Amino acid sequence: MAPPPVVTGLSPIEGPPGTRITIRGENFGDKPSDLIGLTICGCDCLLSAEWKSPNKIIARSGPGKGKGDVIVTTRLGGVGSCNVSFKGYHETIGPMKESAVWVEEAPLFVWGRHSLSPSSYQQEDPLGLSVEGNDKKFPEDDLLELFPNCSGDITMDNFSACWFLLENHHCTSFNDLQAGLLHLRRKVEGQKEGQLSFLKANVGSVMDQVDTIVALKEKFEKDTAFYGTEPTLKLEKSIKESEREARKLFDDVLARRDRAEKTRNALNVLARFRFLFCLPCVIDRNIKKGDYDIVINDYMRVKNLFNKSEVPVFRTALSEIEKRVVGLQKMLHEKLQKMPITIEEQKRLIRYLINLDAPYEPAWDAIKSHSDYINLRFKQCYEEHKAAEAALAEELNKVKNSHSASKYSKYSPPQDALSTVPENILFIEELCEILSELFPDLWKLGQSYFTGELHVKVEPGRQAGFKHMVLTIIEMFCKTLRSAIIPHTLDKNVDRQLCGAWSLSDIDIIAPWLPACLRYIRATYKILIKLDLPSEALDIIAGLILDLRVYCMSILFKQTTEQVKHLHKQETWKIEFCSTHSGITDLPVKFEQSVQEAIHLIKESVLTNEQREMPLLDNASAQKELDKQVENLLSAFHGVLKNLAFQDDDGDGGEDRSPVVSQLIGTPITSYRTHDATNNIPVWEYRLLTTLSNCQYTNNTVLNHISDSFIKSGYLLSKMPIENVKSKLVTLEKAILDAYLEQKSDPLVGTIEPSMYLGRFDWDTDITPSDIRPYAKECINNLIHVHSEVYSVSPTLVDSVLPQVVQTIAEELYRLMSCVQKFSVPGIQQARADIGALQEIFSGYSTPKAKTFFIEALEIIPPLTKADSTIIEDILKQCRIKMRLQILCLSQHRTNGPVKT
Repeated sequence: MAPPPVVTGLSPIEGPPGTRITIRGENFGDKPSDLIGLTICGCDCLLSAEWKSPNKIIARSGPGKGKGDVIVTTRLGGVGSCNVSFKGYHETIGPMKESAVWVEEAPLFVWGRHSLSPSSYQQEDPLGLSVEGNDKKFPEDDLLELFPNCSGDITMDNFSACWFLLENHHCTSFNDLQAGLLHLRRKVEGQKEGQLSFLKANVGSVMDQVDTIVALKEKFEKDTAFYGTEPTLKLEKSIKESEREARKLFDDVLARRDRAEKTRNALNVLARFRFLFCLPCVIDRNIKKGDYDIVINDYMRVKNLFNKSEVPVFRTALSEIEKRVVGLQKMLHEKLQKMPITIEEQKRLIRYLINLDAPYEPAWDAIKSHSDYINLRFKQCYEEHKAAEAALAEELNKVKNSHSASKYSKYSPPQDALSTVPENILFIEELCEILSELFPDLWKLGQSYFTGELHVKVEPGRQAGFKHMVLTIIEMFCKTLRSAIIPHTLDKNVDRQLCGAWSLSDIDIIAPWLPACLRYIRATYKILIKLDLPSEALDIIAGLILDLRVYCMSILFKQTTEQVKHLHKQETWKIEFCSTHSGITDLPVKFEQSVQEAIHLIKESVLTNEQREMPLLDNASAQKELDKQVENLLSAFHGVLKNLAFQDDDGDGGEDRSPVVSQLIGTPITSYRTHDATNNIPVWEYRLLTTLSNCQYTNNTVLNHISDSFIKSGYLLSKMPIENVKSKLVTLEKAILDAYLEQKSDPLVGTIEPSMYLGRFDWDTDITPSDIRPYAKECINNLIHVHSEVYSVSPTLVDSVLPQVVQTIAEELYRLMSCVQKFSVPGIQQARADIGALQEIFSGYSTPKAKTFFIEALEIIPPLTKADSTIIEDILKQCRIKMRLQILCLSQHRTNGPVKT
């Protein structure tokens, strides 16, 4: 903004209307177009202004009267100030004086008499004092302020003696004023005495006059008696008759003379005032060309010259001009309200209407038309997109009716539906463009109106009306946007009826477009911030953005949650080994990638704070929603793992869960297979182990990575969601482990007793043992099988599974030994050798409870002498040699130290 203009000098400083004034000062603009306003004594004189330089302007004064300021307005500096004042006055106009107004040509002189001009009449001072020394007059303006509605003229009714003395004798001494008062009194007394002396001195003349009057009376009475009371009737009748006869002789001549005089006068008037009579045609021609400035200039000139004239022909011409000006006013007013229109064009039309003194409020009408047009565009945009949505829905119904859409499920819409932008998203984009394009012009026009830039008087209450207009548009904009994407934030009864209703698409369809919607609204918000709108209006949009950010975050998390829920379809059951946790599939990695992508997307589109936006997670509801959605997302993967672990597949359900039975009793072990070739799905035990490994990796690694990612991305995530999901995973791990142990341990342990007594074996036998019994070897081989199966999936699970199986075997042996009724010495040797071998080979995976069961089982068996115990040591020694490979299988891969309960 440039500095405001300042007027520092005027030449001349007073004059009648039309005085050519040289205005000097500062900051009058760099070019003529910068000068947009000039008022002298409150009158608009821009049309006569001539810009000379940034410090000089030449103009003609208007019809203003009295002292006033000269105010200059520039395009960049605005309304200026004035350090000096100009005094306008109206002088008496005579026939020889050039004037800018029409002067009636009334006869100034009367034949036979001379009028006394006021200018030639000089009144004698009533005090008899000389005023030659009073060169410095008392200011008339000050006298008007001191004595309102008074005058210093002694002949006026509102004569004020104080005014007279201040105006004529403000420098006269008090003694002189006392002498003048004595002179005035003597003069008054002398006038009273002069009347009587006048009669005394002229008594003869007075008597002659009385005698003459008496003689006239007597003569009049004689004539009345002789001629009657009306002596002049006959004379009057004769004169009238003579006049009639004379007119008969000269009627034609006089008529022709009158017509010639009228024609000559009319031609003279037309020639002299040709501008006035030709102006209606000129106005029509300039209106067609669009030269409205010329029309206004001509109209103001004619109005100043002839507005006060009472001549009928001039009034008729003025009436025609007024009709055309009224038509121009109406046309410009309609053009002003016809949208769309640029703000510069509107300001130009407003200036035209103001200069034409149009009976409108052009600036306010322009503001209202802008506001109505914005609301109309909102309505048209809504109707267009609703029609397009209805057409698209009808087309999709046709596709469904033609049986071509039956393959689409709820989460798998048609490809053309995925590639097509939803209508409510297009509606939001267009609505933001409408507000961004049209609202700045409305706001700028309103600011120009209230700051005085348009040079119009602001009516009371207009500011409150404009504020209501702006807030209504902003509220309608926000409510309409809410109805399109977040209708749950609207008042169901009021706002939805006002803004319309949208049939929102499925979450998967609309979710990818929510960040784009947020960008559209934020771009519009930035434009409104630059306009310096009041906080009350900006807070409405800020609330919309906050709600949309929360909703966008929620939807993106929900979309990711839906993706995670379907990860079980992507499980390949292919084991991959990593450095931190051996034996997992790619499912936890895919889950982590999905969550990381969601975190990154939400951070970029939602969490990042832009201008005049509060941090999202400072809002309590947003923080609560974040915790809820994160827990739902992580819990969804818990559901996926649970589903993978315990689902029943039709292809292998019955065979997959067949119990392990002993080969010693005639049935092969059927669960040694790890894969079903029919439908490419592993057996249930393999899935349990794989899922258990994935649970442990997710709990120990993936969730920690996700928690770190939340922290690095600026999420103020509470610990509860992670801890709750970890607790669920721990519970799931225990359930999976119990299911696997039930599947493996119970059948394995159930075969020990039949295998132990195979061939009608009895512990009260007489046969001296030479090796451990087959049931013990079978227990070892079955445990090796379980070890192999677990190790093939994840070596880290060996320490979780095998100790539980060993504990179950030890407990079963303790039970079986407790049920033996009688032991022979060979039976005691056999039992101690079997249990001792199992105790020694299973020592690496024996829990304290298992060790206790082994010890209690040996305590149940009767003791032996030292001689009889040598056979047991020999059997164990041979067993170590014969079963060295089995011992290595159960001891070589242990890496985690002693087993703990």
